[in-house]
Amino acid sequence: MHCTIELEWLDNEQPVPPMLVGITLAFLLELGRRGTGQPLTACFVEFSHSMGDVQVLEAYFGCRVRTGAKYNRLTLHRRDLNRTFVSYNEELLEILTPVMDQSLDEQQRNRSMTETVKWILKRSLAGGRPDIHAIAKELGMSERTLQRRLTDENTSFKHLLTQARHELAREYLADPSLEIQEVAFLLGYEDQNSFYRAFRLWEGDTPSSWRTNI
Repeated sequence: MHCTIELEWLDNEQPVPPMLVGITLAFLLELGRRGTGQPLTACFVEFSHSMGDVQVLEAYFGCRVRTGAKYNRLTLHRRDLNRTFVSYNEELLEILTPVMDQSLDEQQRNRSMTETVKWILKRSLAGGRPDIHAIAKELGMSERTLQRRLTDENTSFKHLLTQARHELAREYLADPSLEIQEVAFLLGYEDQNSFYRAFRLWEGDTPSSWRTNI
């Protein structure tokens, strides 16, 4: 699973200073390292401009760094977001937690169970294959109850997992900055060949050919 932070420059009339972009993404990772006291590494990093010695950047971020990309993005391992900060701020959490809980409650109230499960699957796919036990636990219900709710809506967990992967595959492949191998990873496939086989079943074409024709 992953989390991507994308930088956007508010003043579109002025060019984005590459050095500022580099410092900002490095600061975000350093903040996590210093806050948790752990040697965190990124999943991958993208820069829209040349950033000098890429090997130095890769040594710092601990991952592959791509330059000349469409976006300036830092992608982190979602597991690192669950790490506790050494500088725990209880007062800040008391302010933020009710807002976040309310947002999740509103999403669940306004969506059918099918939509809710698909939303959670898309959020959880990268780097692994979420199972029905994990999804049911997040929704605060048993597997049997979740299965029954999905059956009432004429669908199944397996079908929603396939749908989530298919929809995300089309979104990711539409982004030229992502390589096929990275798309396979973001969809939770263990290898690129498994993704190729699945995509042929969905679209009757290979991912690379489909991307060329869109």
